[in-house]
Amino acid sequence: MASSSYCFKEPPAPAMARIPDAFIDDLLARSDIVELIGARVPLKKQGREYSARCPFHDERSPSFTVSPTKQFYHCFGCGAHGTAISFLMNYDRLEFLDAVEELAKRAGMEVPRDTQQRNANPDGQDLYAALDASAKFFQKQLAGSAKAQAYLDGRGVDATTRERFAIGYAPDGFNALRDALGSDERRLKLLERGGMMSRNDTGRVYDKFRDRVMFPIHDRRGRTIAFGGRVLEKDDGPKYLNSPETELFHKGRELYGLWQVRQAHNKIPRLIVVEGYMDVVALFQHGVDTAVATLGTATTPDHAELLFRNAPDVYFCFDGDRAGRGAAWKAVESVLPRMKDGRQAFFLFLPEGEDPDSLVRQEGQEGFHARLQQATPLSQFFFDSLSADVNLSTLEGKGRLAERAKPYLLQIPDGAFGDLMKQRLTELTGVGARTSSPQTHVRAQRARSAGAAPAAGKRSIVRSVIALLLQHPPLGVELQPPYRFATLRQPGVPLLVELLQLVDQRPDINTGALLAHFEGRDEQAALQKVALLNLPGDEVQWLREFMDGINQLESQTVQQRIDDLNARIRDAGSMSALSASEKAELRELQSPVRKDP
Repeated sequence: MASSSYCFKEPPAPAMARIPDAFIDDLLARSDIVELIGARVPLKKQGREYSARCPFHDERSPSFTVSPTKQFYHCFGCGAHGTAISFLMNYDRLEFLDAVEELAKRAGMEVPRDTQQRNANPDGQDLYAALDASAKFFQKQLAGSAKAQAYLDGRGVDATTRERFAIGYAPDGFNALRDALGSDERRLKLLERGGMMSRNDTGRVYDKFRDRVMFPIHDRRGRTIAFGGRVLEKDDGPKYLNSPETELFHKGRELYGLWQVRQAHNKIPRLIVVEGYMDVVALFQHGVDTAVATLGTATTPDHAELLFRNAPDVYFCFDGDRAGRGAAWKAVESVLPRMKDGRQAFFLFLPEGEDPDSLVRQEGQEGFHARLQQATPLSQFFFDSLSADVNLSTLEGKGRLAERAKPYLLQIPDGAFGDLMKQRLTELTGVGARTSSPQTHVRAQRARSAGAAPAAGKRSIVRSVIALLLQHPPLGVELQPPYRFATLRQPGVPLLVELLQLVDQRPDINTGALLAHFEGRDEQAALQKVALLNLPGDEVQWLREFMDGINQLESQTVQQRIDDLNARIRDAGSMSALSASEKAELRELQSPVRKDP
């Protein structure tokens, strides 16, 4: 039987649910979208709003705007838009519930517990629980293994660092983990799905990790999704063994240590990419707490995106030999298309026979930081690598370098860095790299979008009222349901009524939260377009125009009712078509002294 200290529990039966709209609205009202986005994208204040180059597509001229009053963002170039929640989903690649929890944590709020349970995928939760239980099992085994502890002692890993990285030990033998956690067929299958078991040709299932120091790999929420295991004896198989690819773990998308870095820093100044688990652990041990490691694979585009989403400066540490420089070039290929302005990449090539672990133990934190200061900028490494076998004193050599460099330079996003790289190529060869067509359409599209509304005299009253309400939702608090114009047969009236009902239910709702209620609906695009308008005037003028519009709609509703009753009289040829109450209603509606609604 499994020990209760690391047993994973069965989750409750699933139930359909969604996070209450009131909680989402409150969360968005308490979230500062400018602060959230500004921590990831350099924003520049322009009037009432902020602008930047869009983080979701490559561009030269800023077309991305963030509105602090409306609490939403919009890109006039690619059309990306949304609230703080959707930004986290798209930029940090979080699932909806993860984005909500991230914002709630920042705002000091707690997502309703029953909502978390009902939104959780029970099958996925089981798998996370199995891997978490495995990590706890390995940690407990470390406490009882003298040789595993001796190994970590010899590497200078203290108790605090072991706890920080949840380092453990997988016992020797084929069934230690299986006997502890795989107590029934269902749990055994979960361990197999999580990559913790191997199966031989005869169908026998046994522990994948045996007699190894274990390093849990965590996702962005700190959940265990995989493991890396290091041998204690040199001859016992591969030095490092990683979990296989699973539904939770894709090695080309994860970075070992990133969770710990994020826990150590509110704003990460730099990330240092190393090759091994022990390199990360040793650097942390000596105060260099911004190190991460790729998981036995070259730097992928997903790695590059993840790195730059967490820090503006990235340092790649590789061996100085041929293999190390080859790995560095792979990193260049992944990084170049993501070198937006403000980002920097550097390469630190280590002395022969040294790795970050050995260097930091010899030279300490200050010595390692001094080496980082001498790292080679990406631009220098790029041109040095491409021209290593080229004679730049000849026209042929210059032509060869130009042809080699052009395809890479075209991948760099529009901006100052891309321009400077092309300028450098011209300095070296005299040949100007081809540049992509200027994105003049962005400004034109932005101008069209901003001025898309027809002149005030031509805009429908319904659309004008909706525009005012989207710009300043508190205007809707001035009205109380039921809305007398709700029966008016005009395009947009049902939408206006729905917007007013939302404001009535949530008087403190802002523009971004209001738009979020229409996510995925046909009306979303039109509402987004209207919300982007910059209406002249102030709150006093907006209130006057809003109430004038409502009064006109109510007057039109009265006239619509009069026309309907008169039409029935005409069709019947007499007043007998109306009931007594309808006749009285018609007289009241047509009375010249009737009070306006």
